[in-house]
Amino acid sequence: MKKYIIYIAILVVGLLLGWMIFGGTSNNKTAHNHDTVAETNQMWTCSMHPQIMQPEPGDCPICGMDLIPAEAGADGLQADQFRLTENAMALANIQTSMVGSKNTEEHTIKLSGKIVANEEANAVQISYFSGRIERLEVNFTGEEVQKGQLLASIYSPELYAAQQELITASALKETQPALYKAVRNKLKLWKLSENQINQIEISGKIKENFPVYATVSGTVSEKLVEQGDFVKQGQPLLKIANLNSVWALFDVYENQIDLFKKGQDMTITTRANINKEFEAKVDFINPILDAQTRTVKLRAVLSNANQVFKPGMFVEGQIKRSASTKDAVLTIPSTAVLWTGERSLVYLKSDPNQPVFEMRKITLGQQIGDHYQVLAGLNDGDEIVTNGTFTVDAAAQLQGKNSMMNKDDKNEELKVKNENGEDKNKRVSVSEAFQNQLKTVFNDYIHVKDALVEDDSKTVQSKSKELIEKISKVDMKLLKDNDVHKHWMALETEIKAAAIAISKTTEIKEQRLHFENLSIPLTNAIKVFGINEIVYQQYCPMVDNNKGAYWLSKEEKVFNPYFGDAMLTCGEVTQVIE
Repeated sequence: MKKYIIYIAILVVGLLLGWMIFGGTSNNKTAHNHDTVAETNQMWTCSMHPQIMQPEPGDCPICGMDLIPAEAGADGLQADQFRLTENAMALANIQTSMVGSKNTEEHTIKLSGKIVANEEANAVQISYFSGRIERLEVNFTGEEVQKGQLLASIYSPELYAAQQELITASALKETQPALYKAVRNKLKLWKLSENQINQIEISGKIKENFPVYATVSGTVSEKLVEQGDFVKQGQPLLKIANLNSVWALFDVYENQIDLFKKGQDMTITTRANINKEFEAKVDFINPILDAQTRTVKLRAVLSNANQVFKPGMFVEGQIKRSASTKDAVLTIPSTAVLWTGERSLVYLKSDPNQPVFEMRKITLGQQIGDHYQVLAGLNDGDEIVTNGTFTVDAAAQLQGKNSMMNKDDKNEELKVKNENGEDKNKRVSVSEAFQNQLKTVFNDYIHVKDALVEDDSKTVQSKSKELIEKISKVDMKLLKDNDVHKHWMALETEIKAAAIAISKTTEIKEQRLHFENLSIPLTNAIKVFGINEIVYQQYCPMVDNNKGAYWLSKEEKVFNPYFGDAMLTCGEVTQVIE
């Protein structure tokens, strides 16, 4: 019995020692490995620029601030990217498709328009004599009238007197035939018929009210007078439209004008007769462009004997045409595009393996059926949202990312265009003498910029005054082209105004605000005219409550004039101007 107790005791002690030796070592080793993994996976980011992700601590390459440990779940997305869950995509039925090329050898172009009265068939019913409308027979617009139908009865003092002259002259027609003939002709000028004149002469009675008869058949499109009104000779009474033929007017955008020509076949549909198509031809293309809508009017004439088309009715026209080129063009479905004023936007799926999206501004060309040609902003093979686009945009807004509700252009003023839509940043040829004068202005600008970097408001003020003197000495006569001359005058005015505003204050915050207004026109001037020197355009996204601002520099290294020592190196080079 004692032997068994001893064996059991030895076994227990052995197990205990084994656990202490091997179990403790294993746990320590495991704990050590977890710590190592945690340290290995730790990422570091910038509190102001969350798109920065680095595996070790250091300084932010954009603003120079100390990096901080990234929170659990930080995924290293770019600033304008955002993620949706698979569940959210399924619930919203969000679908994507690849951007591809489409052969434009033959396609259908859709136009929107409306029905209007045929101006060639319109008529205006006028009064041929002055007087008061005693009775108006037409009571409402849209009323049908026939040629010869009584429209109104008018009392005319002139006609009353002329009838008396006729009765008197008829008694003297044997002795004074010329007088008699002149009186009759006078009544004919007021559109009285031979029968009416003969009745007055035979009866010897003066008619107080004279009828006005319709000269055409049609539909009253507008009443211009009311019963009891006094009208003058030649004054319009009614507008009468013959709706047996009508016009379909369509809007054609200026980038589509060359796609249409007179005589092209087109198919027209209406909302009232969705399943019925009407054949027509392009009858006229207005040669004058509407400056407000940037469109021209395209016209087709439609037969309307059955009164199917009503003026004001919306219609859609489709024209099949062969393109001038058989080259494939980049196209996207119309459902993918969001329009906000002048901008056309799509949502790009940034990662083909994950539901990560970002907004992309694009430039559209012609409409090709239910697709649009893409001129810029996308590449063949890009994946974009084609269904549920508004849902994706709403998610972007909720996550504080770029969306259709805010502009993604960080400084819209730098994208200067003239009234014809041409880029005003395009380099023009000017004399070297002018470039040298502009360079002296730029040098003073750099002095202002350097003083802002140093937070030296007094130097900023004095150097801005020197800049004003230099800009005033630029000889505009060196610019020979009239348009170039006008462009410089506009830029000079903006540069001088901003410099004067800087010179009038010693408050560094105000100076920096005006410095942004100074940088915009000077940047445009250097891009357009050049100064025979490399200039770096730099950008900081944090200026003006994260709206961002640009400035110019002679060196590639960033020294931020908007923050000075606070964030000296916050910014990046966006363009090298040569």
